[in-house]
This record gives sequence, structure tokens and C-alpha cells, in this order.
Amino acid sequence: MSSGAWTVVAVAGVTAAYALGSRRLSTTPVSSAIVFTGCGILIGPAVLDVVDIEHAAAPLTALLEAALTLVLFTDAMTVRRRDLALGGFLPGRLLGIGLPLSIAAGWLLAWPLVPGLTVWELALVGAILAPTDAALGKSAMSDPRVPALVREGLNVESGLNDGMVLPFFVVFLAAIPGTSYAHEGVAGTFWRALLLSSALGLLVGGCGGWLLQVARAHGWVDGEWRQVLVLAVAAASYDLAVLTDGSGFIAAWVAGFAFGYALRRFPATTGSEPAEPESGDRTSEFAENLGSLLASLSLMVFGAVLLGPALQHLTWKIVLYAVLSLTVVRMLPVAVSLTGSGLRLPTVAYVGWFGPRGLASVVLALLVVEEHVPGTEAMGRVVAATVALSILLHGVSAVALAGRYGAWFRRATAAGRELREGTAVPESPAPSAGPGVTR
Repeated sequence: MSSGAWTVVAVAGVTAAYALGSRRLSTTPVSSAIVFTGCGILIGPAVLDVVDIEHAAAPLTALLEAALTLVLFTDAMTVRRRDLALGGFLPGRLLGIGLPLSIAAGWLLAWPLVPGLTVWELALVGAILAPTDAALGKSAMSDPRVPALVREGLNVESGLNDGMVLPFFVVFLAAIPGTSYAHEGVAGTFWRALLLSSALGLLVGGCGGWLLQVARAHGWVDGEWRQVLVLAVAAASYDLAVLTDGSGFIAAWVAGFAFGYALRRFPATTGSEPAEPESGDRTSEFAENLGSLLASLSLMVFGAVLLGPALQHLTWKIVLYAVLSLTVVRMLPVAVSLTGSGLRLPTVAYVGWFGPRGLASVVLALLVVEEHVPGTEAMGRVVAATVALSILLHGVSAVALAGRYGAWFRRATAAGRELREGTAVPESPAPSAGPGVTR
């Protein structure tokens, strides 16, 4: 049997095993991310050497890029204006103040701890490790004991910050000689990767959503193919941007906003009655489940390809940077951004701690590898160590800390305190439960 076939067997076996015990594990500190990453290390070249990296590089890259594309699209698709208008001060502060400060803090902290990198390569480290991943701390962001304001704020932040960090990422790449973005220069990158890609995303996503609603109004499309259309729109937006030398991820992220807006702006009606009672969120169910599955498999790839080899070359500086990235680089900007918000210290600490790093950081690190950036090896080790530590610490602590924070909130409200955390926020429809990963 070829090595490629063994890779498929190994991946299928791990996925099947987790699926069979997923409900039991969901109540334990052992998260899906821990299982898939750990199994990735096991089947990778560092241990069993089942995965043939040399011959599987192209499929693995496609898997990671497809996972992030779907996650960006579906996350953006489900964000509504009311999410930011009602109780939106929390994600607004985290994204508008906290995110840029996190990038800057990660950039500056990398200077003494990751030697040998240029100033723009150090900036890339800060950008790659800035976005958060709700899937790695899903209990912290979905536990009903946690106030709705906090749950919704963390979910909206996680759904938007991976897309918002992309402009920083491509501009930093454009400043590094030898990369594909450097040929265009910063001005050319701004035009193609930001403006043109965003315009293509708006066009494809908006037209796709409008055409879907027209088809629904006339009864032309059934439920299964309506969900398949989401995949087609996400793929089309990504590939059109790539064909024009832009950023496929930015296009997919913007397309998700436009698609979701079109579904809500143009309800599928025949006369004055809705053609079908199903909501736009239901339309994205298949894409969300597929994106969740691909995200889980991507963590297995991360464990095999990046983390396993990186573990053999860790230094105290890399480990220290990973620890500080999950604490100082995240928590201090969060504290600054929430100053004057009226939120209590336990809430600020809770929000600051649950900023796990995951899929977006892994894929952005992969793009750096593809660009042949000189400091790729050092950056890869830093990203691998930080994401791995996040998977472990945030996964293990999510259930326990959600319970403790929820208990504090219950006691505080029972004592008659007026807490801003208790502000009523209409919650977005819960995302469909993917195979082990909920976003």
C-alpha cells in the first residue's frame, strides 16, 4: 500500500474514532483540537512517519486553504448588524482597539525573543498570531452560565478578527523583498489584495445571495442544493481574487458578509408570504459542518507537519514568547480596550484569557512558507509553539473557567449588583454543531 493510502487510512481512522466518542469527550477537558493535534504528531514524521509530507504537500495545502476559506465565509455570513449595534461595544472595542494593539505587542515582543528576523518579518509574527479561534474554547463561548453579552462578544470578535488581520498580513508581506506581494509594492498590494479583492467579494457574494433568494421565491431550488450553493459562492470569490493576483481569503470574507446581507435584505417571498420558512443560517449549515470538519483535519495536519518537527527544535525563547503571546500580548490590549467600559475585573480577565490561536494562524504561517520568506523556519516554530500551547491550555481550562465565571456572575446578580455584563443581548442563532468543532 502506498504512503498516500496509509495517510488517508490514518486520517480516516482518527476522524472515525473521535466521532464515535465525541459526545462523551464534549463534557471533559479533552477537546477535539487536542485529540486531532495529538494524533497529528503521532502519525507525522516525528513519530510514526505515516504522512508523506513530500508527496502530500499540495493536497495538504489545499485542505488548509479550503478550511480557512469556508470558516471566513460562514463566520462573516452569520454576522448581523444587530450583533454590533446591541451590546456591540464589546466586540467593537476588542476589534477596533484590542486587535491593532495585539499585533503591535506581538511585533515588539518578537524583537528580543525571536532573533534573526527583519523588522517586517517580526511584524508578520505579530499579525499571524493576532486572530483568535472560537473553536478552541467553545465551552467558554457557548456555556449558558456565561452572560450573553460576553458570549456574543467573544463569538463576534472571533468571527471577524481573522478577516480583519488579513490587510495587515498582506501589507507586511509586501514590505519583504522577494515575496509575490513585493513585486506589486505596498500600493499595488493595497489595490489588488485589498480593494480589488473586496470588490470581487462584494460582487460575487451579493449576486449569489440575491440570485438564491430569487430562485427560492420562484420555487426553483431545493434545500440540499441551496446549501451547496454556499460552497460555490465561497469558492468562486476565493478563486476570482487569486486569478487577479489578489487575496482569496479577503475576497471570501467580504463575500460572506455580502451573501448573508443579501439573504436578509431580499427575503424570498411570493406575494406577501414567505416562500419557505427556513432562515439564512440554515442555508449555511452544510458549509459550516464541512468547514468544521476541514478545520479539525487541518489541526491534524498542523500536528504532523508543523508541530511535530518544531518540538525537536524548541528553545526557551520560543516557549517564553508562546506563553507571553497568550497572556501579555492578548490580555493587556484587552484590558486597555475595555477601560471605561463598565465591565468588572473578572469579565475583563475572562475575555482576555479566552483568545485562543488556531486555524487562521496555521494557514497564515503556511502562506509565509509558500512565499519563501527568509525567516520562515523561525516563524514556523514560534507559531507552532504558540498554537500548540493555546490548544492545550484553552482546551483544558474552558469548561472549568466557564463554570467559575458563570458562578461569579450568578452570585453577583443574586446580591443585587447592577452589572453591565447583564445587559440583554439578542443572541444570534446557534451555529450548527460541526464534527467536533463549533464556531
